[in-house]
Amino acid sequence: MNFAAPLLLSLKLSLVTMVLLFVIGIPFAYWLVFSKTRWRFLVESVVALPLVLPPTVLGFYLLMIIGGNSFVGRWYEAIFDKTLAFSFEGLVLGSLIYSMPFAVQPFQTAFAGVDRRLLEASWSLGRSHVYTFLSVILPLSRQGIITGCVLSFAHTLGEFGVVLMIGGNIPGITKVASVAIYDEVQSLNYGSANIYSAILLSFSFIILAVVYFINRRFVRTV
Repeated sequence: MNFAAPLLLSLKLSLVTMVLLFVIGIPFAYWLVFSKTRWRFLVESVVALPLVLPPTVLGFYLLMIIGGNSFVGRWYEAIFDKTLAFSFEGLVLGSLIYSMPFAVQPFQTAFAGVDRRLLEASWSLGRSHVYTFLSVILPLSRQGIITGCVLSFAHTLGEFGVVLMIGGNIPGITKVASVAIYDEVQSLNYGSANIYSAILLSFSFIILAVVYFINRRFVRTV
């Protein structure tokens, strides 16, 4: 049995999702913190929805949106000559939505915690908002950014319901480690399921230990 393939696919999915959430989540979190829009709370509610929504519900609606009978699904298939559902790209899309609050909320909390007097001082010196963001907000928010990136990575690594609904169980394409565990249990191969589970458990523990270690080091140096 090839134990490596599902694990490597899970790591690949988690890494791609983390990088994309960093790129998308940083400006999005900035907008949530500094925007004066009245309906901002509605956007925050949508972002936080995966925290309370059952994964199967989210996966079902995503499958309806990206499936072959939907506009999005037909558009994607016409351009790329393959379906978005039951593909790695579909898993990435689902993971982005499902893990978004685990990245955006730590980013948002970190940005909101920056002393506004420092921002006003930078602006009063004629610095642009972009310069202030890159030179003041980002350096002072690095703890929250690291936390958000690592949590989104770890959360994606262990997701099951969403990836199973929109990706199915295609070896080498959508069969991630969590789905492999489900497969082995269904086949009563508890030994194989235990190997996958132990690896994910160990990896998740190491990730969280590193986060707490970095945070403690950061607090000591502040």
